[in-house]
Amino acid sequence: MNNIFVYCEITEDNFIADVSLELISKARKLADELKVKVEAVVCGYEVKNLESSLYPYGVDIINYADDSRLFPYQTLPHFAIITKLIKEKQPQICLFGATSVGRDLAPRVASYLRCGLTADCTSLEIGDYEDKKNNTTINNLLYQIRPAFGGNIIATIVNPHTRPQMATVREGVMKKEIYNEKHSGELVRVPVKNYTQDSDFCIEFISREIEAQKVNIKGAQIIVCGGYGMNRPNGFALLKQLADTLGGEIGATRAAVDAGLVEHERQIGQTGVTVRPKLYIGCGVSGAVQHRAGMDQSSKIISINTDPNAPLNAIADYTIIGDAFEVVPKLIEYYKKNSK
Repeated sequence: MNNIFVYCEITEDNFIADVSLELISKARKLADELKVKVEAVVCGYEVKNLESSLYPYGVDIINYADDSRLFPYQTLPHFAIITKLIKEKQPQICLFGATSVGRDLAPRVASYLRCGLTADCTSLEIGDYEDKKNNTTINNLLYQIRPAFGGNIIATIVNPHTRPQMATVREGVMKKEIYNEKHSGELVRVPVKNYTQDSDFCIEFISREIEAQKVNIKGAQIIVCGGYGMNRPNGFALLKQLADTLGGEIGATRAAVDAGLVEHERQIGQTGVTVRPKLYIGCGVSGAVQHRAGMDQSSKIISINTDPNAPLNAIADYTIIGDAFEVVPKLIEYYKKNSK
C-alpha cells in the first residue's frame, strides 16, 4: 500500500513549523493502522535540525528539496515539486496545515491532480465506505471530519474514487506527540532543477519586513477567556488581572472580539485559534459549539456563568454559577494570598 505524505512548513527562523509536527504525529497513527510509511515533504534552504526534528515524530522518509530560492515560500516552485513527487510516489493520503501557506498550496495541488480536498478538518480517522450504488465496500478510507453549516453539524467526508485523499488541518487541532526518540529514517534529496523550471522562480525577494507576533495564546498553559458577558467597563481588564496573577494569557470568544472588547489574535474557536491549556477559565462564556471546537481539549475547564444551562457547563470540570464581576475579584484576591 502507498504511503502518507505530509507537507512541512518552515518557520521564519528556519525550523519545521509546529503545525507540521502535529500533522506528522497524526499521520504516524494513521500509517500504523494502514501499515504504511510516513513521508515528509520539505522545501526550503538549509533547514535547521531537519532530521532530529522529524524522525522522533515518526517520519520514515524525508523528501528534502534544498535550494535558496525555496525560502521564503513561493507558490509555483513548491507546487511543482510536490505535484511531481505525488505523481512519482502516488501516496494514498496527503496532509497540509490549514495555514496561509497550506490554504494557498493544497487547493492548487488538488485541482491539478483532479482529486478531492477537505479543508479545516478537526479529526482524521480510518474507516470503511459502503458504495450503495455499486453494492461494494471500500476499505481503509480516510474519514475527513470537520464542522459544517456554522458548526451545527459534524460532517464526515470521504474520497472513495480519487487519490491522493487530501485534507488541510487547522493548527492546534492535532496533538504534537513524540513517537520514538530513537526512531530514524531515510533522507532523500530532491533534485530541484529536475522538478522545477526557471519560470517557476518568477518572483524575486528584494527585502522582507516581518512584524513580530504580538500575541501567541496557542502555547499558553493557562488561559482566562472572556465572552460577551464581560461587555462592561473594564471587563477584560479584570480578566487580565486574573491572568497575570495566574501567569496565563487572555482569550476571547468571537462575540467578544466582534464587540471590540479585545483584539482578534486572542479569539478562540472555529474561526480563531485552537488551544490545549492545562487550565481554561471561561468567564461569561456561553460555550457555543464553534467556541468549544477550539478549547474542548483543555486539561481542566472552569466555567463562571450566571446561566446554569450554559453549554460550556456541560464540558466543564468545575462550574461556578455567579456573576464573573463578583467571582473573579475573589479569585484574584485568593490566588494573590496563596500563591508563592
